[in-house]
Amino acid sequence: AVRLTIPQAAGAAEHAAAGIAKGGRLIYVGAGTSGRLGVLDASECPPTFGVSYETVQGHIAGGYGALIHAAEGAEDDADAGAELIDSLDVNADDTVIGISASGGARYVIAAVKRAREKGAYTAAITSNPNTPLGRAAETEIAAITGAEAVAGSTRMKCGTAQKMVLNMLSTCTMIRLGKVYGNLMVDVKPSNEKLIRRCVSIVCAAAECDEAAATAALEQCGYHPKIAIVMLLCGCTAEEAEKRLTEKDGYIARVVG
Repeated sequence: AVRLTIPQAAGAAEHAAAGIAKGGRLIYVGAGTSGRLGVLDASECPPTFGVSYETVQGHIAGGYGALIHAAEGAEDDADAGAELIDSLDVNADDTVIGISASGGARYVIAAVKRAREKGAYTAAITSNPNTPLGRAAETEIAAITGAEAVAGSTRMKCGTAQKMVLNMLSTCTMIRLGKVYGNLMVDVKPSNEKLIRRCVSIVCAAAECDEAAATAALEQCGYHPKIAIVMLLCGCTAEEAEKRLTEKDGYIARVVG
């Protein structure tokens, strides 16, 4: 079911990357399980890809309290969905993704409609074809997973499929933005010991060097793997590497290719 959505997910990722490159944002809006999955995917983008929490956002009907305490009635509040988009000052550079397994959550539908009125690119992630949410958005990404093992519990197959679609969408968006070199996440934030070690291994793999060289380069540039890689591949200082990356919009391949 997820494989069949690849063309639509890829198109949404292209739009999101183009918008973020112009200063826009990727904004997920959902309710219930769908909303929680959007918040989860958004929250993992900053440490993984080095973007700000403003750039990729997740919003759930009922507010962040609904992440741990179900607020099922909140999905029916269409006014709140539209008000969310207004409060975020959504514009034409933004990408707004509505997420609803049934495709009928009024909060999400209203948010997508308002975002589209404001010129944002909109997409819908659903588990049914031709839904009200899908019709409200420019692109419908419908992973048709069929009946659940426990009838009506869309946190199961629907939720799993939605998480996979979100993985594809955000990862492809970040690849398009130069946050990945080869298959290495070169903008990872070294916020703990594990990630510091990961930075070293990423630089070793990308620059084909030993740990001592990778660590030395990282220490010179404040542990920015992308800068360290360019330093080692181009034989330049941290300042020169950062300048070259800036000139090439942050894409390592454009600097060293």
